[in-house]
Amino acid sequence: MIISRPIETIKPLKTLTTLSYPTFKNNGGNHEWSFDHYYHTTITDKEKLPQNYTIKGYFSILLSILQRVLHLYKQQWDCFKVRHFGLLGKRAFDVVMSAIILLMLLPFFLVICLLIRLDSSGPLLFSQKRIGKDGKAFVMWKFRSMYSDAEQRKASLMRYNEMKGGVSFKMKNDPRITRMGKFIRKFSIDELPQFWNVLIGDMSLVGPRPPLPNEVEKYTPYQRQRLGITPGITCIWQVSGRSEIPFQQQVELDLQYIATQSFSKDILLLFKTIPAVLKGKGAY
Repeated sequence: MIISRPIETIKPLKTLTTLSYPTFKNNGGNHEWSFDHYYHTTITDKEKLPQNYTIKGYFSILLSILQRVLHLYKQQWDCFKVRHFGLLGKRAFDVVMSAIILLMLLPFFLVICLLIRLDSSGPLLFSQKRIGKDGKAFVMWKFRSMYSDAEQRKASLMRYNEMKGGVSFKMKNDPRITRMGKFIRKFSIDELPQFWNVLIGDMSLVGPRPPLPNEVEKYTPYQRQRLGITPGITCIWQVSGRSEIPFQQQVELDLQYIATQSFSKDILLLFKTIPAVLKGKGAY
């Protein structure tokens, strides 16, 4: 006769059992990992617990962790969709709208070119090196609103800079601006060729204005954050006073846009740009 030895019941632990799970957080666009407290229990009186508490309890914990991990990956996928598919939608909108606007305004462009030619000698268009996303340089286009020697005369006018902050240069009665230039700058007509920059991908319809290379050299690490996205034709401070807004406040508004950008906000800013341009406030 074989006598079998009774199977010992698994004893519950008399210790503090603590488990943690990783969570994914979106902190203002900065994706971070952190460990949050997940499960906390103390087993002190095994007589009051069922004999199978250890097996079922820990199986339940593992199942909860698995569910949490699946939820985590779903959050990551949702962030991926918002970020990448949102950018694709923004780019598609930029291409379609810039192409339509360029075709519609072509006759108007010809009239502006004729007026610029009659007003002063020099090229019809003005090209300038600007800094775009992630510090990448590109050539930005404008209708010429200044005399041909404007860049050479800029150094002698720096002491008259009216832009607070000393990074960018603005002067209300800039002697380099032509008669026709004053008109097209007041209503931002000189900026219209930048729809070509939008079409080829250097710029977007909405985004921080692209700075000059010598301006970027003066940026602090905090201010360089405004180079984190594709620059645009219009932005928050463009519809809120333009050059009348101090540079540091412009930076704050640009970073605010970067942190909260969405397709609906882009549409709203585009509609706000129309009355801002017609009023001509802060444009010089």
